[in-house]
Amino acid sequence: MRPILVIVGPTAVGKTELAIEVAKEVDGEIISADSMQVYRGLDIGTAKPTEEERQGIPHHLLDVVDPQDEFSVADYQAMVEEVLADLAKRDKTPILTGGTGLYIQAVLQGFVFSPEGKDPELRARLEEMADIKGNKALHAQLAQVDPETARRLHPNDRRRIIRALEVFYSTGQALSQHLKMQRERGPRHRSVKFGLIRNRARLYERINARVDLMMEAGLLDEVRGLLQQGLSDDSTAMQALGYKELVGYLRGEYDLEEAVRLLKRDTRRYAKRQLTWFRRDKEIVWLDLDRLNIRDAVHKIVSIYWRNFHI
Repeated sequence: MRPILVIVGPTAVGKTELAIEVAKEVDGEIISADSMQVYRGLDIGTAKPTEEERQGIPHHLLDVVDPQDEFSVADYQAMVEEVLADLAKRDKTPILTGGTGLYIQAVLQGFVFSPEGKDPELRARLEEMADIKGNKALHAQLAQVDPETARRLHPNDRRRIIRALEVFYSTGQALSQHLKMQRERGPRHRSVKFGLIRNRARLYERINARVDLMMEAGLLDEVRGLLQQGLSDDSTAMQALGYKELVGYLRGEYDLEEAVRLLKRDTRRYAKRQLTWFRRDKEIVWLDLDRLNIRDAVHKIVSIYWRNFHI
């Protein structure tokens, strides 16, 4: 199999456009590493590329699950393995790109704990606790036993909070510790990794502009439609950026202007957390898109990738 060409970076930095141009040069197909683009119907708020924007380049792991269904990192890893096997048969370059660091890590490193190790009884007790005391109480419990994971998860991300608590109570070890052990293991797949950055002020301008474009494109109607279909407020899909903020508006908690302000703020904070995650990886070659135009960035990625191809 060809090495996996990985392109990471914060939201709105320009990963999608660049990955498509790189795919044209290396006979590649794109594997999305975005934990929310897997959901059908979450299109505008997740900045899912349209058919036109994909320019004929095949994209994998988009629209693979309904928003009300459970979808785990283990599910993602298993699906990607099938895609990688198919690309290897057809001698295509796998291009793994997105901003969900945990998903990328799962593909490149594999798991150190079994995703099958779930305890239905424990889960039922945690679900009951969330029903009685609320999601925030469960999040506070997670913060006591695994503060690192708690910082990463939204207090309303009930499913992932419960999963993290399951891991701790089943294994005696925090999920963040499992992930640390995973990083320290040897890689599961060969890869060449690139990270995209911009000046912080410029990145924040792009984030704010993107949110405005999403609102113009009908994000509010998309969120309203999902709620009308019966999607629960506390479902994982509804914890996505752009969805949870607009749900608050639709529930009458604040006005639309405040919802947009919160969305821009939360997205900027998310971008900062993404950069913190990716900067831990010393193998990433960083490219500054404020200093390189798209054509030069593509040329640099392609030349470095091919140099590593035969190593």
